[in-house]
Amino acid sequence: MAQARRAARLLASLKPDAIVASDLRRAADTAAELAAVTGLPVEHDEALRETYAGEWQGLTHDEILAKYGEQYGAWKRGEPVRRGGGELETEVADRAAPVVLSHAERLPAGGTLVVVSHGGTIRTTIGRLLGLDAYYWEGLGGLSNCCWSVLGEGARGWRLMEHNAGTLPEPVLGDDD
Repeated sequence: MAQARRAARLLASLKPDAIVASDLRRAADTAAELAAVTGLPVEHDEALRETYAGEWQGLTHDEILAKYGEQYGAWKRGEPVRRGGGELETEVADRAAPVVLSHAERLPAGGTLVVVSHGGTIRTTIGRLLGLDAYYWEGLGGLSNCCWSVLGEGARGWRLMEHNAGTLPEPVLGDDD
């Protein structure tokens, strides 16, 4: 909760226009901290939930390796795998990216949307928005608790401006300004 309160204070200074969050407890509680600082309502959407990992749910890394070693290896090699019979990463992006785009379209010009979700869902959604082939989504890396990524619109579509950030973004001079 201390991490969420710190993140909320920093993100509030960006004067967000809207907050959308997963309805799962950790994300919802984190979004509530930002809502308390900004006075904005939070819209919850189950499409922003974390990847459903089927039989892997609740297992430790060692337990997954012991029970599903071959499946785990295939997933780490970038093969499309229904981990534990759960969702494919592309299916997560199929459900989450449209939610982000829908909320972004409703923003005022130059507006800021804060999306509060889960590491796997965020990574796949960013990959989809950037137009990356699903094989390369893992290259984006994970997110630490209560850290964020910043996407903006560039001359050729969405661009990743910061990833796994814990400080406020600073302007970067680019070739498409």
